[in-house]
Amino acid sequence: MRVLVTRPEEDSDRLAVCLGAIGVEVLPEPLLSIDYLDGPMLNLDGVQALLVTSANGIRALARRSTARGTPVYAVGDASAGAARDVGFTDVASASGDVGALAELAAARLDINGGSLLHVAGSTVAGDLKGMVEKHGFAYRREVLYEARKAERFSDETMLALKDGAVDGVMFFSPRTAAAFVALARTAGLTEACRGIIAFCLSPAVADKLKDIAWRDVRSAARPEQAALLAVVSDVIKEGF
Repeated sequence: MRVLVTRPEEDSDRLAVCLGAIGVEVLPEPLLSIDYLDGPMLNLDGVQALLVTSANGIRALARRSTARGTPVYAVGDASAGAARDVGFTDVASASGDVGALAELAAARLDINGGSLLHVAGSTVAGDLKGMVEKHGFAYRREVLYEARKAERFSDETMLALKDGAVDGVMFFSPRTAAAFVALARTAGLTEACRGIIAFCLSPAVADKLKDIAWRDVRSAARPEQAALLAVVSDVIKEGF
């Protein structure tokens, strides 16, 4: 099986290793590029915990703060792993979506213990602010990076899609899924998707793909990379 990986380069390298371990050939096609924003070092005084909804958010924070003692509450295992990679040790994973993250933080933290700092990009999915404030916490968001959409497919990907040499595409966000559909339309490659399985992190991601026809659309049982890899593995076991 040959799978197109649409994650930003920094994330796709690790994913490629995991896919290779189950016999999948990877064609990297980052549809988002990450620009970390310059600025002054951040003061985390009064911050009770960091809320992390993407690996890029905690990587961006690591460029703007040397503090590593603040507890980290991450939306999933991949972002929790990224926090540990940059030196944080008090890390908890909600293993779910932003709703699960808000509930985990509310269950473990003290509304009088300080603010919750959401380290994020310029575009966010879900109303984490509303969910956190509903529980009485003070919420603050710090925009630390921008994710820019690709303007076209690479030549290698264009050729692979035209030749029917792609068996699956992995999608990790609604924004990336929408970007793929737009680029496929522009390139006149929507028909090529009829022979491709779309592997989606969640139903919300899959929803962005519904305007074009696919061989199949599969969503992970939980919005985690491990759960999505399990879906790919299941398809292989089914005799793809």
